[in-house]
Amino acid sequence: MKSLTPPLLRCLCLNRSMDFIRPKRMLYFWIDKIRNVLLRLSWHLVHSIINLCYFTTGMVHALESHLISRGLLRKYKSLHISKIRYLAIVIESEDACRTSNVIELLQWLAALGIKHVSLYDNEGLLKKSKDIILEKFDGAVLFQDTHENNVLLDQPRMTLEFVSFYDGKEAVARAANVLLMKYIKSGGIGSNQGEQIFTESQMSEALKTVGSGGPEPDLLLIYGPARCHLGFPAWRMRYTEIQHMGPLTCMTYGSLIKAIYRFTTVRQNYGK
Repeated sequence: MKSLTPPLLRCLCLNRSMDFIRPKRMLYFWIDKIRNVLLRLSWHLVHSIINLCYFTTGMVHALESHLISRGLLRKYKSLHISKIRYLAIVIESEDACRTSNVIELLQWLAALGIKHVSLYDNEGLLKKSKDIILEKFDGAVLFQDTHENNVLLDQPRMTLEFVSFYDGKEAVARAANVLLMKYIKSGGIGSNQGEQIFTESQMSEALKTVGSGGPEPDLLLIYGPARCHLGFPAWRMRYTEIQHMGPLTCMTYGSLIKAIYRFTTVRQNYGK
């Protein structure tokens, strides 16, 4: 019997090893394919479940708001409006130009008996529209014109305050400049008085001087996609209850009633 030469033997061994590796690679290939398909199906399934949950929740809220608007839910008929002495409304800048929606929202608040309202948007679009709002909303006056020293007084008419980002961080800078000028005039610089410490009351007085004091809202309603106060002056929110209301275009009377009711049933504990 003729023996195999070394090159031929190596060729036969290589063919046998390739015959063994090829099915193994195909097995790994199909396992990887099946795994990717299962991962995609799992992701789509979870995504569908989350969307279904959001859709169901939205439908429940819409139905509840409709029932509240119709007056069919008894517990929302008795609102302790007296607990809301000052209400702030934060509107996303893209919706702040919708003056008709803002006026309608103010009319709802007036019908509920809320007298003091602060309107805020980051870019100051509401400030530019304040003449239109005051003209179309009968009886409304500016908060700064009727309240001295930012004290809330019982008024027969609704008072409105228009706030923007200019009244936030920039107001703090202007107030700090006021304190600095007072410190300089008192001869503090160059003397041996040591480090000057400004108190909270001094800062509050300086903010009032630059026209950015204002009372602290009891309730702050945010209309927009973001769940944040969008730059509303932070020093005026120490004890403020914040509620997200969704886009202004989707506002409903029922959701407003629900937010106010939820606030009036919350017990706030203040530290000593």
